[in-house]
Amino acid sequence: MLSNDFHYICNSFLNMENWEIDFRWLRLRHFIKNTFGRDELPDLQVVLFLIGIQEANVSKERFSKEEKQDLIHIATCHLLSQYGYYEFVGKDEDGWPHYDLRKAIPFEGFKAQEKLLKECIIKYFNHYDDLIEEYEK
Repeated sequence: MLSNDFHYICNSFLNMENWEIDFRWLRLRHFIKNTFGRDELPDLQVVLFLIGIQEANVSKERFSKEEKQDLIHIATCHLLSQYGYYEFVGKDEDGWPHYDLRKAIPFEGFKAQEKLLKECIIKYFNHYDDLIEEYEK
């Protein structure tokens, strides 16, 4: 059984049904694919990686495997911080953001976690909706 927190987040966060999540997620993936001139649609990990780069405000040609994992973690923490699961505590001497876990995350299974992260990502990119719509014309 999923916690009440999780049901609240998934059912009221964007008030989106599964088909809406699927549609907006696919639309966002196409936008990112075309923006970066890629041949394949980005998966959840790639999108989290891009958000991590944005939130860490880092720019370089190559990242180590550990840096990539750190950037995905930064993105996840940033996205879940809007619900009080993480709290931004500052940046380290290298400028990388750090978060503290504030309460247990109500994930029960991969699909539930994936749905929550997709909804968070859709909300994160909401300010790009006009740009995405313009690009689709």
